[in-house]
Amino acid sequence: MLRVALPNKGTLAEPASTMMREAGYRQRSDSRDLSMVDEENQIEFFYLRPKDIATYVGSGDLQLGITGHDLMEESGSQVQPVLPLGFGASKFRFAVPADENWALEDLDGKTIATSYPRLVRSHLSGKRIGANIIKLDGAVEISVQLGLADAIADVVSSGRTLRQHGLKVIGDPIAESEATLIEREPRLDRHEADDVKAAKRIFTERLRGVVYARKYLMLDYDCPKDVLSQATAITPGLQSPTIAPLERDGWVAVRSMVTKSESNAVMDKLAAVGARAILTSEIRSCRAVTAGED
Repeated sequence: MLRVALPNKGTLAEPASTMMREAGYRQRSDSRDLSMVDEENQIEFFYLRPKDIATYVGSGDLQLGITGHDLMEESGSQVQPVLPLGFGASKFRFAVPADENWALEDLDGKTIATSYPRLVRSHLSGKRIGANIIKLDGAVEISVQLGLADAIADVVSSGRTLRQHGLKVIGDPIAESEATLIEREPRLDRHEADDVKAAKRIFTERLRGVVYARKYLMLDYDCPKDVLSQATAITPGLQSPTIAPLERDGWVAVRSMVTKSESNAVMDKLAAVGARAILTSEIRSCRAVTAGED
């Protein structure tokens, strides 16, 4: 049975469970449950602190896990990313008092509070900046106001919390993150059983199908044959569009996947070259590509 770790709380927890349901997996009905078995799919889910997931996967106790890419890097565990999942995007930034005109180099010799000491030390070391790092597990923004630190390094989304505490970001992002499916790094002294490899591959491709379904729409349109090459250049699809003859002579029906963000512009271009009956439809899931092809 495949053993998979999911976040038990925080901003990644609900989106991760939603993705599991969209991929066809059962999920816990009580948020206090720490594990559950999906008998039909032969998977046991474990609901763990996001910061601990990489540790469990890296130890080999669990075969796969979902956590933030930044948490994976911070853990130092022997894990590797398998698939970015398209949610939980964030940036990890330095923040200083809003009334200070500091640049990144001004952090040299200062005290910085953070929940990600490994990432901060690595970043500052690359910039040849020496600072005293204090590790906090939460409420990092208040540390400057309380006099514990001169600056902080933390995950920033809208910046509203920083402004509430009189802080502003400086410098480029230390790191950018999103929810990521992770697995243990391969080891020469330990080989996975074939059934585990197969189960991991199926799980990964189901999630990949959900990721693609969220990014793409299915586009259908009728097209005159004499402008077909122009139309298919606009809608090349993931591999190629599907083309079928219509009852009306000289016309074909075309079906292709297009990215949601570009769909309206694509429809405009198709109409301009002579396509008609252009419509889009949602994709709930798909098997668009296999690992290593995208």
